[in-house]
Order: sequence, then C-alpha cells, then structure tokens
Amino acid sequence: MNRGEVYRSEVTEPERGGKPGYYVVVARDFIAANERVETVICAPVYSEVIDIPTEVHVDERNGVRYPSAIRCDFLMLLFKSRLNRKVGQLDPGQLVALDEALKCALAIGV
Repeated sequence: MNRGEVYRSEVTEPERGGKPGYYVVVARDFIAANERVETVICAPVYSEVIDIPTEVHVDERNGVRYPSAIRCDFLMLLFKSRLNRKVGQLDPGQLVALDEALKCALAIGV
C-alpha cells in the first residue's frame, strides 16, 4: 500500500451514509507500506464534485467509475484490511494537487 493509491472498500462506513466507496491513501509511504501498522489515513472519494480548494478531481483513469473528487476535508483513519481492492493510482500532477488540497484542508501555511 502506498500514498496516492485508490482503493475500493465494500465495507459500509457510517461517515459515508452506510455506503461502500473509494478512498485514496494520503498517509506517507512509511506508514502506508508498513505491514506492522494496521491503519492508514485516507481521503474519501465522492461522485459529487463541488469544486472547492480541498478537492482533487479523479476519473476512470484513476479507477473510479465516474468523474469524482477526493475530499481532503473528510480524512478518515481506516483499517488497511477494509481497503480490499486497489483500483488505481493518482498521477504525479494529482499528487501535487493532493498536497495542496491537504494543506488547505489542514490550514497549513495559511
């Protein structure tokens, strides 16, 4: 598991209205790839795009079904075992956009 990978979870999460969904790993690789760490910080992906600075656009090229947005305002700590299917990955430009969206969401450097 690595930062920027997109996973599909079939597990329903209360924070998502009890629906399964897509998540992007936002934790640094040291944590994401460490087999001894059972959890990882992720950002959920929503099909509703509202074009705010804390979103990053993704689409079929990243493994999601519809044009969607990663919502960095709603970071979640998930068990790695719940991320049961890797479907894609962010490209280098999207990783830069993810960094900027996370800075905005966490008010870093403001």
